[in-house]
Amino acid sequence: MSTTTSPPPIRFTGSKYLVQRLVVSTLTGRPIRISQIRSNSTTSPGLLPHEISFLRLLDTITNGSLIEFSMTGTTLLYRPGLLTGSAQGYGADTSGVLKHELPRECTRGVSYYLLPLCLLAPFSKAALNVLFTGAGVITSSTPSTGDISVDTVRTAILPLYRSFGIENNIELRILRRSNPGPGNRGGGGEVQLLFGHQVRLPKTVHLLNPGRVKSIKGVAYATGVSAANNARMIEAARGVLNPFVANTYIFSDVSSAPLVPDGSKTAQPGAKRKIGVGFGISLVAESSTGALWSADVASPPEGGVPPEDVGRGAAYQLLETISKGGYVSAVAAPTVLTLMAMGSEDVGRVKMGRDVLGTKEVVSLARDLRAFGASGWGLRDADEDEQGDVVVSVVGRGVGNVGRKIA
Repeated sequence: MSTTTSPPPIRFTGSKYLVQRLVVSTLTGRPIRISQIRSNSTTSPGLLPHEISFLRLLDTITNGSLIEFSMTGTTLLYRPGLLTGSAQGYGADTSGVLKHELPRECTRGVSYYLLPLCLLAPFSKAALNVLFTGAGVITSSTPSTGDISVDTVRTAILPLYRSFGIENNIELRILRRSNPGPGNRGGGGEVQLLFGHQVRLPKTVHLLNPGRVKSIKGVAYATGVSAANNARMIEAARGVLNPFVANTYIFSDVSSAPLVPDGSKTAQPGAKRKIGVGFGISLVAESSTGALWSADVASPPEGGVPPEDVGRGAAYQLLETISKGGYVSAVAAPTVLTLMAMGSEDVGRVKMGRDVLGTKEVVSLARDLRAFGASGWGLRDADEDEQGDVVVSVVGRGVGNVGRKIA
């Protein structure tokens, strides 16, 4: 009589790259155990509110997952289940929409949840339709934690899925904008992600020709402040970019600040207040071959930064990102490399700048993928390249979508 036992969990330590490891664990089906999560912190040891919120979201879109953590929250055990998406009966309402509420204590932008969710969605059994609500939803970029805005996810990250054969029924809606509130906490925005294209395996890609920048597009947004801030940001950004690319279009979006319940002790019952006030700008440069580079700058919650500085800062940040070379930027590199590693058992190639390849996030991703059984990456200097770019070769693991029927 034979008995089947689950494989032992892969062990990690520390709180860094926790979401990245949870995503790869879910895709590969390998359990993980993470210990010493902020164990040396005297003020906030263990998991933080945004990490617990992501674990709740992960539990909702999967079936059969086991999540256990210690009393102090410094040790986490995760055994992944089957990715079911937002199918009715698995957490979604009758309309197929899964509502996920973020707590006021959340200090991360909603892109913290969107990026891993987009990585998981192509491998789910059914379409993914998630509505992020609550006092903790921040749609802008966050200066304190470095999260990108929802606009950048929509214009610079989602289009990259087209190279992998994933492009149908994908939509990201910004229903209510919000900047970070006081102390970088909360915002009160509302965002809906619809990801309805599930595949058996992502296509093998060869992204070797970055091309030349042909256009720059962007969105300047003002939430709860004067629309003149947008005009000042756009004028400052165009003053820097126009000498390089004449085809520059930056749209203006003005909205009122969302109202959220006032949780202070001195507030009257049922009182509300505006907390997501601010402005920012998102820029995306597109090349002749479809390569994308992005920049994101928003006003700090404490204020004191004029719109001109925000606009010029975003323009200079975009030029710096383009100067690093390669086909993908540092923001998009984890998404592209993870999809390549999860694709069919063939060799995919992508050209990357040395400064992008050497970031802590990319190096950590390579180590984590190797720990989960993926092949190591092949690196070689790009031929006849003046910038010293590197061609990264990734062999797909052939994980595939076990919930999708073969047509």
